[in-house]
Amino acid sequence: MDKPFVLGLDTSNYTTSAAGYQPESSTVCHRRKLLPVGEGELGLRQSDALFHHTRQLPEVLDSLPLEAGARPLAVCASDRPRSLPGSYMPCFLAGRTAGRAVARICGVPFYATSHQNGHLAAALFSAGRLDLVDKPFLAFHVSGGTFEVLSVTPGPEIFATEILAGTKDISAGQLIDRAGQLLGLGFPAGPRVEQLALEGRWGKKIAPAFRGRDCCLSGMENKARQLLEAGTSPEDLCRFVLEYIAAVLCRMAEEALAEKGELPLVFSGGVMANSILREALTKRFHCVFATPELSSDNAAGVALIGSLLYQREGGKG
Repeated sequence: MDKPFVLGLDTSNYTTSAAGYQPESSTVCHRRKLLPVGEGELGLRQSDALFHHTRQLPEVLDSLPLEAGARPLAVCASDRPRSLPGSYMPCFLAGRTAGRAVARICGVPFYATSHQNGHLAAALFSAGRLDLVDKPFLAFHVSGGTFEVLSVTPGPEIFATEILAGTKDISAGQLIDRAGQLLGLGFPAGPRVEQLALEGRWGKKIAPAFRGRDCCLSGMENKARQLLEAGTSPEDLCRFVLEYIAAVLCRMAEEALAEKGELPLVFSGGVMANSILREALTKRFHCVFATPELSSDNAAGVALIGSLLYQREGGKG
């Protein structure tokens, strides 16, 4: 990348990420590194996540494939989980602090956005649907820490979001990881659960638990344990968990469309890289998916938002 670019940084509770978006060619390069999680654990304390980001950011930045002499036009970092009042997690301080320092040294603008908005931008970019940036759409953010249905409209930070529905307890990613822990699959368990599920079968009726518009997933952890103790194979157990999540997603999509009208459905977040979930949704709806590569936590969308904000202020590459 030998032309001007916008640097994006994202320091979530799972991954240290950096990206460079080149506005002239609409191309992006990105690198990321998972935070280290101990064997048998299902995540990190915020203090530990912040520490590991501080250690990993220089390595991730050094690995970005930028040409010698490439200059940043602007820097953008995710500094909170959502673009809502009171949204805060300490781990995002690592990216914000580094981003502000780089912008100050280089004499370029610094922009802040939310981790969630970065996911939405990455989905639209990787799906070739940047035409939706200035249009309303419905979005799912389904990851290790979040399970939300959003009404998205254009806003000051590119996207303005309204939460239509979510989970009353754990997220879909947490359910998958807890099922994986039962099977000794390690963390994060998503790819291994998917591999096993592709070899399994369920075939029984699934009736998801809801409270109003919000889903309830924690009971499925106990159900998975009961099935395993009753002799259900790991393959069939994983299939059950993913088919349950698919049934939840389909019902929530139907209700969101009924409320907001036939708007585009955009799916983002690491869980949505799962081929079984994507197939179930595609059979029933016209969907926009982030590519598997840009479904999980990444800074590509953050860099794109920085570029859009830079252009909005009259900047030129």
